[in-house]
Amino acid sequence: MTVLYFAWVKEKVGLSEETVSPPAEVSTISDLMDWLSSRSTRHAAAFSDRQLIKAAVDQTHMPHASTLDGAKEVAFFPPVTGG
Repeated sequence: MTVLYFAWVKEKVGLSEETVSPPAEVSTISDLMDWLSSRSTRHAAAFSDRQLIKAAVDQTHMPHASTLDGAKEVAFFPPVTGG
C-alpha cells in the first residue's frame, strides 16, 4: 500500500510518500499508525498526537477505527492544510 503524508505530518516523517507492506494484524487505520510509529522516531513523532491527524483511505475520509480491507492508499494530514 502507498502511504501519503501531507503538511506538518510530511515534515515530521521526512517523506511525502512511501510504499509499505504492513503485517496481517494491521487491520485498521489506528493499527497502521501504531505500526508506522514503530518504524522510526520520525514516524513516532508524527503520530504522537493522533487527535491532530485526519486519514483518508483510497481518497475517502475515514475515522481511525476504520478497517484497511484492500486499501491501496492511505493519506495522513492535519485537519486544515494550506495551499
